[in-house]
Amino acid sequence: MTRVKRGNVARKRRKKILKLAKGFRGSHSTLFRTANQQVMKALRSAYRDRKKRKRDFRRLWITRINAAARQHDMSYSQLIGNLKKANVQLNRKMLAQMAILDPASFAKVAEMAQSQG
Repeated sequence: MTRVKRGNVARKRRKKILKLAKGFRGSHSTLFRTANQQVMKALRSAYRDRKKRKRDFRRLWITRINAAARQHDMSYSQLIGNLKKANVQLNRKMLAQMAILDPASFAKVAEMAQSQG
């Protein structure tokens, strides 16, 4: 079997991994084998958490809307159900923003929902 020298290709491959591992602590950023393991783990976590971030934000918005809705004597589910009946097409992100930044307009939306229910 002939000898295969992979000098350029191997160096490029290792440098690419070490570049991705920049900022990791200790040998995780300097030794190729450990850096490779940590980069693979980091990429898996990044993929998983891109999906998770969407769930986390939705939970946060729902919590905020629920807190604001209870100030107007209704639960979150009643508010959302009545808004659907009233054909108010505000998403949860906007409702949560209104609840924090503009309580007066959220009160009007809650009043609209209460009159529907």
